[in-house]
Amino acid sequence: MAPSRDVHDRVVVAVDGPAGAGKSSVSRAVAIQLGLRYLDTGSMYRAATWWLLREGVDVSDHDAVARAPLPDLRVGTDPTAPTVAVGGHDVTRAVREADVTAAVSAVSAVPAVRAWLAARQRALIDGGDIVVEGRDIGTVVAPDADVKIFLTASDAARAARRAAETADADPGSTLSDIIRRDRADSTRVASPLSVAADAHVVDATELTLPEVVDTVAALVRSRVGAQA
Repeated sequence: MAPSRDVHDRVVVAVDGPAGAGKSSVSRAVAIQLGLRYLDTGSMYRAATWWLLREGVDVSDHDAVARAPLPDLRVGTDPTAPTVAVGGHDVTRAVREADVTAAVSAVSAVPAVRAWLAARQRALIDGGDIVVEGRDIGTVVAPDADVKIFLTASDAARAARRAAETADADPGSTLSDIIRRDRADSTRVASPLSVAADAHVVDATELTLPEVVDTVAALVRSRVGAQA
């Protein structure tokens, strides 16, 4: 996918934020609008988690996770059809299943897993012209990113969005899951969720998806225009 003419060559856009803030939808839409590649780093952690569960590794045992050999992992960066494959098998849908969702926080807290995946993420980012979403992109994985966005929303708004995505009839349980995930992401020793000092904080609580996309795209255009 060729980059748009109004975007500076090799631009890297980092989009971080808590669960349910809309990072995936916003990042993909911005990438499509600006003609950039797209990388969902969360899908990489999910793929590693899927593999560990399949191999029977106790994901609550950090030492066991750290010792486990991790598989060949491939991620597609086309924002119109992002994919993730493990050992040559497409697991794009499988990594969104409930068992993976329940275990991914524990796996992503293991420093060895984060280091292994961060190296692969940096290799994909190295070519530039990419929007990367995750929880530690602007702070750890790509601290020199041209544009850093921290996308957030109120707990209630995030729970409502996540419940709608998963067809969950109980937003209350979804809210509890989000609060638990926030706590795990923010307090882990390895690369905790935090706002980069030079990030633009975008609160999506009262904004529609198109409004958030336009806001982020405008920030990217403004930044790369200043660099040109």
